[in-house]
Amino acid sequence: MEWTRSETLALAAPACNICLGLGLRIGRSEATHPCNCVLRAIFRACFDRFRDCVSREKYMSRVTLDPLPGKERRGTWGRKDEEYAADFCLVSKRALTELEHRIFRDHFLLGADWKLCCHKLQMDRGNFFHAVYRIEQKLGRVFRELEPYALFPVNEYFHGPAKGVSSCLEERVVPIRRPCGHGIHALTQRTA
Repeated sequence: MEWTRSETLALAAPACNICLGLGLRIGRSEATHPCNCVLRAIFRACFDRFRDCVSREKYMSRVTLDPLPGKERRGTWGRKDEEYAADFCLVSKRALTELEHRIFRDHFLLGADWKLCCHKLQMDRGNFFHAVYRIEQKLGRVFRELEPYALFPVNEYFHGPAKGVSSCLEERVVPIRRPCGHGIHALTQRTA
C-alpha cells in the first residue's frame, strides 16, 4: 500500500513538528511514510466508531445485505456494527504484544484512567503514555493497511463498494426509446 499526500493531509495535526502538518515523512530511500500524527488520527477515528457501535442500544442494530462478486449476484446478511466491533478487538489483539494488549484492554476497552492503569501495570506515568502513543500508532497503521477490507476509512467499511463487483449493465446498455428525427440533423433538412 502506498501512502499519498492527499490521503494524509486532512488527518495530519497542523502543529506537528515532524511533518509540519502535511502528513508524510520522506525517508532516505525516497519512500514516503505516514507521520505518527496521521497514524494516531486513524486509530482515534476507528476507536470513536468502535465506541459508537458498542454504546448503541441493541435494538438499533441493523441487518444489511452485502453483495458478493460472481455471476449469481448472491449476498450475505450481516450486522455491521457488531462485525466492526469484533474486527476492531480481534485485529488489535493479533497486532499487539501481550503487555501492549493489556494496556489497550485496560485503558481503551475498559476505560480505566492513567492512574489506575499505572498502578495495576506497575508503570510510571511517562512510560504509560509513551506506550499508549506507540499502541495508537501501531494500530492506526494496521487498521489502514489491513487487507482485503481495512477498518479505515470507516465509511468504506460500512458503506463502501464491494471489491471486484461490476455491474452487468455496463456491458450492454439498451436505450429506453428509439431516437426520433427531431434533432439538429432533422432541423437542417427541413430548412434546406
